[in-house]
Amino acid sequence: MIRAVIFDVGECLVDETREYGTWADWLGVPRHTFAAMFGAVIAQGRDYRDTFQEFQPGFDLYAERERRAEAGKPETFGEDDLYPDVRPALAQLRSNGLWLGIAGNQTVRAGGLLRRLFTDDVDLIGTSDDWGASKPDIAFFDRVAEVAPVPVEEILYVGDRVDNDLRPAVAAGMHTALVHRGPWATIQWRTEEAEKLPTFRVESLLQLPPMIERFNGREH
Repeated sequence: MIRAVIFDVGECLVDETREYGTWADWLGVPRHTFAAMFGAVIAQGRDYRDTFQEFQPGFDLYAERERRAEAGKPETFGEDDLYPDVRPALAQLRSNGLWLGIAGNQTVRAGGLLRRLFTDDVDLIGTSDDWGASKPDIAFFDRVAEVAPVPVEEILYVGDRVDNDLRPAVAAGMHTALVHRGPWATIQWRTEEAEKLPTFRVESLLQLPPMIERFNGREH
């Protein structure tokens, strides 16, 4: 059975296109150049933060986030940045009686934004800054398992990355779903691991409710 569904944030619920565009602006780099370098870094299997180093060696992401906030240009996202399938998918999953959560590598500030956006939609919102553990560290997924009110084998973790989301979630004993959007999923989608590792592969979050219903029905 799957009785709890936990969602990643970036490129799962939130389209980060606009936000990465503001980082290009902050660095004084053309947006298409920043996007091209971002894709190249991911395709090479490197940490996405290396993108910033390519344009500004020694770049400290956390320090620059603070500088942006002090300059009145903090990282932010809102309703317009949510993928259009998010609200209806969450509503259908909740209607089906599933426990819902959001947990990702996010700052304390982002956690606050998420809580305002999803006050009545989910049962839990947790971030790496809240928990002191970040993906792909197994400690992050152990924390997810601790806060969910079901056994770990009844949790479905939904994300857009094989390396950060699926692989460690499976190692922790969870089911997984890979959503096909954003740069990571686009690059990883046809890899053997992306095809074989997840319980579900979806183009839209709206595919999840009927898939979970069929899965749970098959289990009984």
